[in-house]
Amino acid sequence: MIQDISIQKIVTIVGARPQFIKAATVSRLIQNTPGLKEILVHTGQHYDENMSAIFFEEMEIPAPHYHLGIGSGSHGTQTGQMLSAIEAVLSREQPDWVLIYGDTNSTLAGALAAAKLHLPIAHVEAGLRSFNKKMPEEINRILADRISDLLFAPTETAVANLHNEGIGTDQIALVGDVMYDAALYYGEKAESRSQILQTLQLQPRNYLLATIHRAENTDNPQRLQAIFGVLSEIAKQIPVVLPLHPRTRKALEKTDLFASLTQALSIIEPVGYLDMVMLEKNARLITTDSGGVQKEAFFYGVPCVTLREETEWVELVELGWNYLLPPVDQATMQEQLQQRFEAVPPRLDTTKPYGDGKAAQLIVHHLLS
Repeated sequence: MIQDISIQKIVTIVGARPQFIKAATVSRLIQNTPGLKEILVHTGQHYDENMSAIFFEEMEIPAPHYHLGIGSGSHGTQTGQMLSAIEAVLSREQPDWVLIYGDTNSTLAGALAAAKLHLPIAHVEAGLRSFNKKMPEEINRILADRISDLLFAPTETAVANLHNEGIGTDQIALVGDVMYDAALYYGEKAESRSQILQTLQLQPRNYLLATIHRAENTDNPQRLQAIFGVLSEIAKQIPVVLPLHPRTRKALEKTDLFASLTQALSIIEPVGYLDMVMLEKNARLITTDSGGVQKEAFFYGVPCVTLREETEWVELVELGWNYLLPPVDQATMQEQLQQRFEAVPPRLDTTKPYGDGKAAQLIVHHLLS
């Protein structure tokens, strides 16, 4: 059977929950765009039901054509297994574009496999830099950008980073942030479909939402102790809700912290996207080490404290919506978190650092052209 030469085939590679959110907006448009066909590949990097399958269902993402089932492992083991499996898929499908998202091991493996096969690569969320190469994500995003053919930058800062690294203007497209697209599209759905506030008996603007998962925090006993010591103190004043990432759970279970934390905090299993949106929209303050949650807090007008030394999303710090707080000294953290908790939120002005909610449309336009 001869394939219609007018159809462009895109292989989209995802594996982690932030990528499901980003891909949902673009995949929906690809499905409805004549001339495009998408083959979805799920590496299995996030394989827990609440970390993966529920996102596909809630966000109406088509079932993956390929589920590689790689699962967890060291960075080298996981990336190597993904590289081999993705290479086999790409060799079979021979797409016109390989579409990758963000900065995970799935991103890097997809980029490397495509580059070795001389297939064109488009990178969504290109140009982000924390300038901290101890972060695995920083290595992944730098390498992915260097070998991609088309770089979809979410912000002016990202464009400047790419220019500073010698990447030509013809490779870069400033499109805005697909996560803002998702926030606009799914925000209303969350209001009508999620019952998480009622289930947890939470009052709007009367709880703190916390998410902790980065290895620099979970794998460092001192930082882990400081973070959860502070959250336990805050919980004496106001409920602290913690959707517990599997990596963080394992780290806490290795210590004496876990049993006491179950008494102090409202620890819940990882939640689906719509429930997470409702928890974010109604929190009084969010504290996190996640890049995506920082932005979602801003989209929903909730102040955020990021438990890291740096962030890729510098615009949020400059606008006063995000505050960087390295989790080193518990006393300092306690003082700063208390101040943020009591501070009046900044004013949401007309500044739109992440575009106008049409990033997916621009991405599809560029892929077609």
